[in-house]
Amino acid sequence: MNDFILMADAGCDLSAEFQKKYDVKIIDGHLVLPGKGDVPSFMEWKDVTREDFYADLKKNPSDFATAPPNTAEYEKAFTAYVKDGKPIICITISSAMSGSLDFATTARKNILVQYPDAKIRLVDSMRYGPGFGLMVVHAAMLRSEGKSFEEVCDYLEQNKNRFHQAGWLDDLSFVAKKGRLTHPKAFFGTLAGIKPIGEFDSGGMTTVLGKAKGAKAAYAVLLKYIEATIENPEDQVIFIAQSCRYPQAEVYKKMIEDKFHPKAVYINDVYPFCGINVGPGLMAAYYVGKPISDDLSTERALIEQFISEGK
Repeated sequence: MNDFILMADAGCDLSAEFQKKYDVKIIDGHLVLPGKGDVPSFMEWKDVTREDFYADLKKNPSDFATAPPNTAEYEKAFTAYVKDGKPIICITISSAMSGSLDFATTARKNILVQYPDAKIRLVDSMRYGPGFGLMVVHAAMLRSEGKSFEEVCDYLEQNKNRFHQAGWLDDLSFVAKKGRLTHPKAFFGTLAGIKPIGEFDSGGMTTVLGKAKGAKAAYAVLLKYIEATIENPEDQVIFIAQSCRYPQAEVYKKMIEDKFHPKAVYINDVYPFCGINVGPGLMAAYYVGKPISDDLSTERALIEQFISEGK
């Protein structure tokens, strides 16, 4: 039985095109935007361009804020399907970054009072943005292959620490101020020409593993890092996230295609729900690979080795 609903909150950064392609139901979060107040999150650039949004965010970051779907919104989204007997897998943005999972958990408990036979599984992605989105896409691909509700849930729980991030963020001030980065004081702010290279950690956040000098050196380090950590690249769909770094993302995409020959590489925007907390300057690839070590010691050693080789 693979007739179940896949849901995710807006932290997955899946565009409207990907939502339709993979049949994923998105539960909107909330944005506080200058002059507009509280508005639903969006994953298409209709009323504002990507460039204008990030330019305004950089000028006045304190005027922007986000909030996850609340309990009532989760209840409404769940009820639309459980009333018809549809099982639901709902994947949320990392619980280290948001209360989304807590609201979904309360909503599930409330739903079970009215619908005691409802089948709802909640999965903490321990990821955010396109890394989270890639996990959702994998769940959808498994469903299309005929995997059962339980098999998909088990895969997500057992493999979430295999979803890697390999990229840089030019300005760490946004993620540090918003509490999305471990050890922020060591890497706070912007250093001209320095590319801080980060990876997902076991706590569901990002840790900077090292700093490369210049884009050319950073690309070389990242390709070596992917090569050392990826598994079966020829079978993979790889996402590249960018927040106003599209030219760099295009260069990275071609490098990955030429070196690893994956099934597909897609460049994904970081939309406002995540973008407000990430800020401009993210350029990173997301893929499935070897399990990430609990303390990131393995990954840190690799990055340090590759940076040293480039000097």
